[in-house]
Amino acid sequence: MVRQWVGQKCFSYVHKKNLVYNTCWEDPKLDREALQLGSDDNVLVITSAGCNALDYAIEAPEHVFAVDMNPLQNALLELKIAAIRSLTFEDFFRVFGLGFHHQWPALYHDVVRRQLQPTYQRVWDRRIGFFDGSGPRKSFYYRGTAGFFAWVISGYINRSPAIREAIEEILATKTIQQQQEVYDARNVNDLLWRKPLRWLLQRDATLAMLGVPRSQRKQIDRIYPGGIVRFIQDRIEAVFKKIPLHDNYFWRVYLTGQYTPECCPEYLKADSFQALKDGLVDRVTTHSNTVQGFLAGHRGSISRFVLLDHMDWMYDQYPDLLEAEWQSIINRASPQSRVLWRSAALQVDFVNPLTVLADGKEVQIGELLRYHPEMAADLHARDRVHTYGSFYIADLAGVAA
Repeated sequence: MVRQWVGQKCFSYVHKKNLVYNTCWEDPKLDREALQLGSDDNVLVITSAGCNALDYAIEAPEHVFAVDMNPLQNALLELKIAAIRSLTFEDFFRVFGLGFHHQWPALYHDVVRRQLQPTYQRVWDRRIGFFDGSGPRKSFYYRGTAGFFAWVISGYINRSPAIREAIEEILATKTIQQQQEVYDARNVNDLLWRKPLRWLLQRDATLAMLGVPRSQRKQIDRIYPGGIVRFIQDRIEAVFKKIPLHDNYFWRVYLTGQYTPECCPEYLKADSFQALKDGLVDRVTTHSNTVQGFLAGHRGSISRFVLLDHMDWMYDQYPDLLEAEWQSIINRASPQSRVLWRSAALQVDFVNPLTVLADGKEVQIGELLRYHPEMAADLHARDRVHTYGSFYIADLAGVAA
């Protein structure tokens, strides 16, 4: 009980006081296939670092509502929006592609800051150093709590030239076969998974920095042989040996501290940046609220809901709030609406039994969801992040806002 209390306190402190995510850790390439966005779609997505909200906007839906309880996550998306509106692509890529710009203080004060609301100006006035390339954590992608963990791991890798050389060689490969050959020939598994790293990944405080609540850890420890450490080890090995790395910008940015023009999120590509700058970015708005709180005050309908993995955080401690959230989704869902979510669990068993009111009748959520298991399984197998246990795509049947 003491360990659980400490874990919850660590997670709560980290998420209330800090920027946690400096990049999204969900693959939007899969989301685009699953969402099938059209010009009439209104999308609700949990903000995280805002990369995927911008990615969806490039598809030109009617609107993207980025919702997050942590105002610092929304502040990051607002900074990206302000920078898209005010910077050239070259400067924008240096800031958010390379993770730093030596002229950032001048760019921020002279150009970007005026595009921000006062609330967000105060946030970034205090965090100029996140992007100016100063200090030991030169890159923005080593800032925030997840970024700090990535920086620690990068330092751990750099202490062993053999590991760093092996990773750089793997990142330069062009095929999965080449990745496998380098991984095995360089003995990466044994070099990487030494006692210090195993110990670090067993700590609740470490997992809290990565945005993993104790409820997620409990799911994995309960169902996965070897628990959380073995789960992470198997997932990383799969990334290096089974999934193409040439466009896997998720792992590249944390292993190197930066993207490349060939391996980066869609919003960091010149044509997409220009499309956003020409008006698509105006279709994105941020909202510092819970999903339920936002939907309760929203007067329109939503056709696409992207819930990430946040239900893993709620189901064991706050089932009533999770039920209320699904009720708000039902209340605001347009016809032919679709919901995506991810989970640390290999199979989620807590969504279908939730009870809501639909058309004046009390029903279980499972009665309203029409799952697409084959599509989800196919996309999940191609997930470049590859750290989630499962992926869900479901249509809401028989409800309308």
